[in-house]
Amino acid sequence: MIQISNLEKSYGSQVLFDKIGFIINPGERIGLVGRNGHGKTTLFRLILGQEHPDSGVISIPSGYKIGHLSQHIQFTEDSVLKEACLSLPHREDGRDESYKAEVILMGLGFSIEDLVLNPAQLSGGFQVRLNLAKLLVSDPNLLLLDEPTNYLDIVSLRWLVQFLRSWKKELMIITHDRSIMDSVTTHTMAIHRCGIRKIAGPTENVYQQLILEEEIYEKTRVNDEKKRAEIEQFINRFRAKATKAKAVQSRVKALQKKERLEKLSDTKNLDFSFNSAPFHSKQLMEVKDLYFGFKFGDPLIDRLSFSVGKKDRIAIIGKNGKGKTTLLNLLAGELTPLSGEVRFHNDLKFAYFGQTNINRLDPKKTVEEEIMEAHPDHNRGASRTICGVMMFP
Repeated sequence: MIQISNLEKSYGSQVLFDKIGFIINPGERIGLVGRNGHGKTTLFRLILGQEHPDSGVISIPSGYKIGHLSQHIQFTEDSVLKEACLSLPHREDGRDESYKAEVILMGLGFSIEDLVLNPAQLSGGFQVRLNLAKLLVSDPNLLLLDEPTNYLDIVSLRWLVQFLRSWKKELMIITHDRSIMDSVTTHTMAIHRCGIRKIAGPTENVYQQLILEEEIYEKTRVNDEKKRAEIEQFINRFRAKATKAKAVQSRVKALQKKERLEKLSDTKNLDFSFNSAPFHSKQLMEVKDLYFGFKFGDPLIDRLSFSVGKKDRIAIIGKNGKGKTTLLNLLAGELTPLSGEVRFHNDLKFAYFGQTNINRLDPKKTVEEEIMEAHPDHNRGASRTICGVMMFP
């Protein structure tokens, strides 16, 4: 069981949490919801001790093990199975429980042949799956899952849902897929207006409760303002009359004692659109006889040819590890094909956002400086506007 009391956390002028408190009881599986930028991942980091609250207490029992999905890819063993087995809980009797790791790995989409591969040979998506497998194998008291479904296909996603449904200990999960969240959780906890609301049941319950509470609050506020105006009108009207002095003074004291309800501020929404450079030709790109593979396996891409025309919007689909990201890296010039070529129109301007795009950021720069550097005019005003639209304070 974890208990959080009077927790506060701010970044500069942006308040994320204002004296929040809640308890995670034994066996509860909690879906954490809230708008982007309102503190879901920060709350995980606070529970993990990766960040510290400005004030308040996070009480975690001695020996209570918390597991989370690491975003850092770092493997030390020479096979997938050995790497997963590193996370198995230690047994005093020395019993081999590697079968547990095998079950989880295969549930997440690894084949028998994959288990002997070096983790470095895996695609980025399967490396993330291996990290997820290590987490599930470790059997912690509390599972913290932040968007665990990002690199799963339909089959492995179904397996994970069944695994989490049968999880007997505690769980907190962040996912934008409400159907998955509702299918595996017992409670929903919402971060809203710097506070926390935890309610039993699916996400719809907590959203309906928040809407109802805000409707009641607003009706109460409007009614209070109306009464306040009537009292102030009475005071102003009879202030100078000696016969009404006692009644006036009574109402003045009543106004001073009564707390004024502030109008709820509008909540920000993430709302933006992509700008596109003008392009007048019919064909943007042509790929001809593209061939690529890594030295330790069969080619991922074998004599692939296609073209991209103006206004084409193309989805690349396929099983994990079959070359989707590799193809994008080849088109973006991040990788060099072994043979074949990618031809661009002279007027083409393209941008690339990859799986590891965070590696392109300079940790010494501010958000505003990063956007200014990317902006074609290096315009500070435009960069600040973009920061605001993307909900950076």
